[in-house]
Amino acid sequence: MIRRLFHGSLTTVMVLFTLLVGCSPAEKPAASQQTDKPASGVSPEKKLVPITQVTNWFAEPEHGGQYAALAKGYYKEAGLDMKIQSGGPQISHIQIVASGKAQFGMAQADEILLARDQGIPVVALAAIFQKTPQAIMFHKGEPIKSFEDLNGRLSIIASGSAYWEYIKKAHKLDKVSEMAYTGQMAPFINDKTAVIQSYITSDPFTMKKQNLDVDFLMVHDSGYQPYAGVLFTTEKYLKENPEIVKGYIQASMKGWNYYKTNYEEINPDIGKANPDLSKEWMTFGAEAEMPLIFGGDAEKGGVGTMTKERWYALSSQLFEIGLLKKQEPVENTFTTQFLSGGK
Repeated sequence: MIRRLFHGSLTTVMVLFTLLVGCSPAEKPAASQQTDKPASGVSPEKKLVPITQVTNWFAEPEHGGQYAALAKGYYKEAGLDMKIQSGGPQISHIQIVASGKAQFGMAQADEILLARDQGIPVVALAAIFQKTPQAIMFHKGEPIKSFEDLNGRLSIIASGSAYWEYIKKAHKLDKVSEMAYTGQMAPFINDKTAVIQSYITSDPFTMKKQNLDVDFLMVHDSGYQPYAGVLFTTEKYLKENPEIVKGYIQASMKGWNYYKTNYEEINPDIGKANPDLSKEWMTFGAEAEMPLIFGGDAEKGGVGTMTKERWYALSSQLFEIGLLKKQEPVENTFTTQFLSGGK
């Protein structure tokens, strides 16, 4: 399955900004659906607030906590009538939220910063992945131990990828031959010296099915460390609907804590939303992602935790490589006030 061709792409964010011109600023959720009239003498049930969250790709284990929160009724307990809208290669999740067509979305941390730099006022609320699953994949047995070893190789990476621009500069990759990633694996499979962008939550499984042994350099280990699976909304929606935002985040985090040990129960719901995924594929993805979600700062701070230091470091890196025109205070970019123990 072709995955997330343009995460962290400056070009993509500029396109989003263009698409926003003329969009309706309305961000309030639609009116609640009418409920059946209660029987005489029975108090009417409190109406749920309809909200929509758009994910960053087709339904997959990387969205498991959201599907768990929906299946276990956590959103309903928070007073929310939740709709999960799948993303995809032609769906601009930031634009959808910014235009008010959805109240919440999921993105990479660098996408949030790049969007704000283009005047799109989105705010991060929780980071599901402490460590991004993005990686550089290479054929097993190739003499690649560090990012410097990528020099001189064919590198198949999506055009404008922020992490790749950082890696090239930080690790002095001045002799790489670049090919734009289109989702086709043939150029990589046919060239044993080539490297290609990948996700460790899916591509090892795909390559194993093709009897190809591969290895990886994690993008996180390059020094470029964006949060992934960042839940976000707009400044305006956050200001006008803090209780809805609180309910959404706390239900979502409860869902992720449930999914951690009950993914086999929830995966069939993900499979219904995305029939292309096999049970085996979803089990692999769920197990591969757990250390990336519940490790790092989440071991103490809990799932979704974010720090000012991480956001500032990422902002500085994007500014240094010229992808941000300016560095605004990172306090404007994210809030942890709705997380357990958040301020």
